[in-house]
Amino acid sequence: MDSKELKSAISDGRFDEEFLKLYGETAKPRERYLAAVDEFCALYGDSEDLRLFSAPGRTEIGGNHTDHQHGSVLAASVDLDVIAVVAKCDGHKVRIKSAGYPEDTVDIDSLSARDNERGRAAALIRGVLYAFRNDGHEIGAFNAYTTSNVLKGSGLSSSAAFEVLVSNIVNGLFNKGKVGAVRIAKYSQYAEREFFGKPCGLLDQMASSVGGFTYADFHDPQNPQIEQVNLDVREFGYTLCVIDTGGNHANLTGDYAAITEECRNISHALGVDFLRDANEDEFYNRIDELRKSFGDRAVLRAFHFFNEQKRVELQRAALKDHDFEKFLYYVNESGESSYKYLQNLYSNSVVSEQGLCLAIALTKQFLGNTGACRVHGGGFAGTIQCYIPDEKFSDYKQMIEKAFGKGTCVPLLVRPVGGYEIKTF
Repeated sequence: MDSKELKSAISDGRFDEEFLKLYGETAKPRERYLAAVDEFCALYGDSEDLRLFSAPGRTEIGGNHTDHQHGSVLAASVDLDVIAVVAKCDGHKVRIKSAGYPEDTVDIDSLSARDNERGRAAALIRGVLYAFRNDGHEIGAFNAYTTSNVLKGSGLSSSAAFEVLVSNIVNGLFNKGKVGAVRIAKYSQYAEREFFGKPCGLLDQMASSVGGFTYADFHDPQNPQIEQVNLDVREFGYTLCVIDTGGNHANLTGDYAAITEECRNISHALGVDFLRDANEDEFYNRIDELRKSFGDRAVLRAFHFFNEQKRVELQRAALKDHDFEKFLYYVNESGESSYKYLQNLYSNSVVSEQGLCLAIALTKQFLGNTGACRVHGGGFAGTIQCYIPDEKFSDYKQMIEKAFGKGTCVPLLVRPVGGYEIKTF
């Protein structure tokens, strides 16, 4: 479809079934995609074959800091996403203009990683293209305009969403959509690790690519066990949301690294590279020795891992059984473990800033014996995740935003699909 036909299809409701699936509504998505089509045409001109793509942010559901120890996690794709209007073009250039950022241009005939692109979106684009070609798939030239409502710094993984979006564009335009969601996640992770320069795990890309509630077991990180669990939080009368406490992640690299280092110290003392492979009974039998060698915090963090790993399996079972109250029990238990044992709710370098602790304290006082809340993602600053009974959500939003500011309470829907080309029916 050219721009006139595409805008007519959007306005006439021919995408509404897709919009309802992805966003739970139609009016705002219509406006958003219509505006994106106009922006594309202003940048690149019209095309006879404009296409629409989307890739979601993700929220961590269970398994706080288990993935880097080859553990299991639960995550979910959400209704905040990066969208793109795309068209093939002649030549050898991929051009992507993201709203609010300069255009990135990548020559598909020169895809080696470049040091001057590390940390930039161009590196992610180049890395995805390289991964597709290196694995024997087709690539080609295209233009794209993208816009995102995935909150940066919120733990919703805006970078993973962008990588998965680019991967789905290449898959859809040049490979007839034949590359599967797990493979796309791996290509996206490869781009972030090897080209962008961030040594990330596979959780974020997997959740964005697969969609829905996703269980992932990283015992073999190259071949993770993946299972999608179909469940709608709204069926149980709860609103899922994150609270942005406004913390700054800029100086927290050392705090994140310390968790990995301390877990590694314990695992190596137990004769393995990762805690997933450690003998838990041996850990408990040697606690006196381990705490003398590595300190109490390292022991507590290993304690968190062993129990959080079991908790993920219990959460997975509860979701599959549609026992949401049991699931919420484990959410709260996970949050308590992160708070007390993993100790990733604030940085010891800035003890005056404890926004996550305050948000959890206010939420627990508000909820009483209902709902659940926990730290979201890496921790030390950023967001908490909450499950609020629907009838209490309006009052909760008012209360928590009085403390942290208007717009800091962000409700989320779990969308049933991950990276995606949006088509008419």
